[in-house]
Amino acid sequence: MKNSKSLYQGHRFPAVVISCAVPWYFRFQLSLRDIEELLFERGIVVTYETVRRWSDKFGTGFAHRVKAARRKPGSTWHLDELFVTLRGEPYVLWRAVDEHGAELDILLQKRCDTAAAERFFKRVLRSCPVPRKIVTDQLRRYPAAKARIPELANVKQVFVKAAAGVNNRAENSHQPTRERERRLRGFRDPKRTQAFLSSFGPIRQHFALKHHLLHASLYRKQLAQRFDAWHRFTELAQNPFAV
Repeated sequence: MKNSKSLYQGHRFPAVVISCAVPWYFRFQLSLRDIEELLFERGIVVTYETVRRWSDKFGTGFAHRVKAARRKPGSTWHLDELFVTLRGEPYVLWRAVDEHGAELDILLQKRCDTAAAERFFKRVLRSCPVPRKIVTDQLRRYPAAKARIPELANVKQVFVKAAAGVNNRAENSHQPTRERERRLRGFRDPKRTQAFLSSFGPIRQHFALKHHLLHASLYRKQLAQRFDAWHRFTELAQNPFAV
């Protein structure tokens, strides 16, 4: 039987190096040059541009595997938008999360009108089942866009006052993006920003456990399970650093 093609075929560096550098970039508040330095400390000479190419090539695939393996999305969508500036131009980052806080999808768009909301609804529907309920702020673009989509026409919609802090599920989901935006000193190219944030959310959340709700032993056990899953996603047979 012919062996299947390796995910890392054609790369000079071994899989263990790539599968460490890529999650470091998406999981931690690290720049490409930070990762270059961390690898150099371990005796691995690689440029930050190589780390960038690895992240561009493997990040999307790893994020898809994480999303495919996690539990079924919840039945409630929380939608909200975030204004970001790319090279002095304003853009709108649309985000949908379920009632558990798991990111369903994001979409970076130039406009913030009914057509843009409709486009985002259709995008989320391509990867998620029809929800039982949709939670949004009180802007009129959401119900107008929802009415244009037959699958969502009869879905219950709940309006909240985001300014009052009621819609915390959606608003809190923006915090990691804002932190990363500050660390990178702003986003620049729309296509690269869309690609980065689409991978950033699922990969970061895969390792994000609620420390304050877990005893230390249980936390380590669950984190070990996340690492085991990551080794499967990245096609590593086992932890390469295990003694």
